[in-house]
Amino acid sequence: MPEIVSTQLIVGLEVHVELSTRSKMFAPVASLAHPSGYDAPPNTLIDPVVLALPGALPVMNRAAVELSAMVGLALGCRVAPRSVWDRKSYFYPDLPKNYQISQFQLPLCTQGVLELPPITAQGKIDYEALAGEAASDSAPSTRIRIIRAHLEEDAGKLMHEAPAEWEGLAVAGSIADYNRAGTPLLEIVTEPDFTSADQVVVFCQVLRNICRFLGASEGVMQRGHIRFEPNINCRLGLADGRSVDTPVVEIKNLNSFRSVKGAIEHELREQPRRWLADGLERRPGSKTTRGWDDQAGVTFLQREKEEAHDYRYFPDPDLVPVEIDAEWLARVAARVTELPLDRCKRYARTLGLPARDAATLTEERDVCLFFESTLAAAVAQGVDADRAGRLVANALLQSGAKRANERTTMDRQALVSDLGITPAQVAGIISLRDSGRLNSTSADDLFGALCDGGGQDPGADPECVAAARGWLIVRDDGALDTWCDKVIAGNAKAADDVRAGKLQALGRLVGETMKLAGGAADAKSVRETLLKKLGQG
Repeated sequence: MPEIVSTQLIVGLEVHVELSTRSKMFAPVASLAHPSGYDAPPNTLIDPVVLALPGALPVMNRAAVELSAMVGLALGCRVAPRSVWDRKSYFYPDLPKNYQISQFQLPLCTQGVLELPPITAQGKIDYEALAGEAASDSAPSTRIRIIRAHLEEDAGKLMHEAPAEWEGLAVAGSIADYNRAGTPLLEIVTEPDFTSADQVVVFCQVLRNICRFLGASEGVMQRGHIRFEPNINCRLGLADGRSVDTPVVEIKNLNSFRSVKGAIEHELREQPRRWLADGLERRPGSKTTRGWDDQAGVTFLQREKEEAHDYRYFPDPDLVPVEIDAEWLARVAARVTELPLDRCKRYARTLGLPARDAATLTEERDVCLFFESTLAAAVAQGVDADRAGRLVANALLQSGAKRANERTTMDRQALVSDLGITPAQVAGIISLRDSGRLNSTSADDLFGALCDGGGQDPGADPECVAAARGWLIVRDDGALDTWCDKVIAGNAKAADDVRAGKLQALGRLVGETMKLAGGAADAKSVRETLLKKLGQG
């Protein structure tokens, strides 16, 4: 066997996105991918259409088509004016009809491109380079071509490790749960344009965030709302000058970025070894499907992969084609909002936010929208527009993040948008702080007091709450002079150090004055007054 002198990774990707419509793709029953269907008991989100009972006919979910078109447009796809439904036939216990309604010949969306952001040597998105803040040695942007994004229905779920007793019944084998069957599923298929596991992971992260920002999917990976299936093979350069391609391996149903990275890197290591052992090269019919054992960190063989002809595709006789006119498509396109990475760049370049802050604010759709509403409210309350972005970001990423972390549990991450405080109230706190009427400690306390109403009216005015609690700064130069004089007299050594130019001692004096003022003084004014009295102003 010739010696392998080089290995080139080649990866294409299939992504299955469960759409967050209230009902299923072809049935009026509630969908498991919408919050209203979360945690429904097994086999309760079913009806005659889902179970394929005789005489039950499918009716297309218009909202699923709209959401799919929005995702397609965000990916630069062409939305077909006419697409059709096909039956994809295969027998498996989680598929009641023994076929899946899908799109094969004429899919809804085709020919898109997603440009990956710069990626650091550590495999993360390089937000500094994205925002143009600094020169970077990150990998250049890569264009990932989208072959198609087509609509279909999801299958049910088999639970092979069933409990001994389930829903009051003794269970000896596997359970088929059809709650997921019929859920609207958008399958996005790329060209094999990826050359590293890090590129695939970043693509998955960006795509998930796009789908969530558009409201197309809740994107909760633990619930299987988005599942990744990389198709992996290697081009091996041999010592005799030839190159060979290893057979393609498809890894099924990965629902974490860690699993995606681990599975691809495992195959990159193993495929050259397999070729040395068996000499198999890529050819028609050589594709295999493998699973991923996250604990062991290895893939395992499941079956030989079916080809398209094995599914016996044919047009579904019960469904009419999807006809899309220019007016409808224009209305859908108007719902495609500014995408997360574009917002990140704008926040850094226009609002002057540090790249990392801009990235954090665009990681969660609800936090991002809360930030923008707060920013608009702050400017409306008189905060200088050039400074408002940084002030709002600081408030949300400090006071807000602290409260959100306190409420985060093992099951759910709390967000600043969940705290009960409104954008207008946050803007009010920022306005008070910016005008010097509230010090930083009191501003943080006021933020906490307004969360969930803080015992106040949910729409309570921040200034009224601050005044009632004695947090507003007293604009009284005489009182400030008195406080500073008392602190200087009671801290002679620190005062002498400041007079001698040792300004690090000033912190103690400022702290003592703030304590004496009981929140009624501003640290900046205290500092200036102390320096003036000690001959350093």
